[in-house]
Amino acid sequence: MQNNIFGRLSLDHFIWNIDPVAISFMGLKVHWYGILFALAIASGFQVMKRIYIKESLPVESLDNLLMYCVVGIIVGARLAHCLFYDPAYYFSHPLKILAIWEGGLASHGGGLGAILALYYYQRQVKLPFLFLLDRLAIATAIFGFFVRMANFVNSEILGLPSTAPWAIVFERVDMLPRHPAQLYEAIAYLLTFILLWAIYKLTDMKQKHGAIFGLFLVLVFSSRFLIEMVKVKQAVYADSWTFSAGQLLSIPFLIVGVALLLMPYLRKNKA
Repeated sequence: MQNNIFGRLSLDHFIWNIDPVAISFMGLKVHWYGILFALAIASGFQVMKRIYIKESLPVESLDNLLMYCVVGIIVGARLAHCLFYDPAYYFSHPLKILAIWEGGLASHGGGLGAILALYYYQRQVKLPFLFLLDRLAIATAIFGFFVRMANFVNSEILGLPSTAPWAIVFERVDMLPRHPAQLYEAIAYLLTFILLWAIYKLTDMKQKHGAIFGLFLVLVFSSRFLIEMVKVKQAVYADSWTFSAGQLLSIPFLIVGVALLLMPYLRKNKA
């Protein structure tokens, strides 16, 4: 059995047991989750900065976009988690809605929060809304990669028990080997980012407003829909349902994505 700072390799499966605290100094604790979330924000910001410089857009306005998006993502993700995944508990304990430090952020709500934040920002910079959504989608994909890595570090958003050789034991939770669903999503988001960035750099799809954002929605939420099949259901009330709450919430995003992806080409053919 081999040990390292993250966990240890047993005879059958890797056992994950990283200390959630990365640095502790004089009572001050810095968590891995916070580090990875900061990397998510920083990487998304740098992608947007490169796009703005390339297209001669007002880079100085990105500070406002960053602030609006961070607030929109956190508020939207928290409210969506409370309303869609455990409404009975939060309606009974409304003050707990504010307890973000206890965990509980839903990516669907975070996405809606970011879209609302972008709409508010768009009214200031006077750029087309779909034009901005296309570019923000690229940054959001790499943001999602780091967030899911943070979930992996925290041993949260667990997969179902599995006998697959790549299954991981999250020792902080139990001793069952499970699908590393967080890593599945992280890889899906990273591949989505690479593809969208290549399309933006090498094709004219960026001229078709809404197409890149539509492709982003299709790739992200089709991946999410499929990966939900090997994840523990987060909404207790949906235990007996065929589809999980995460899958049902993904369907509207998929429909919108397909419509946005096809719309520019349908308009062109009609013309």
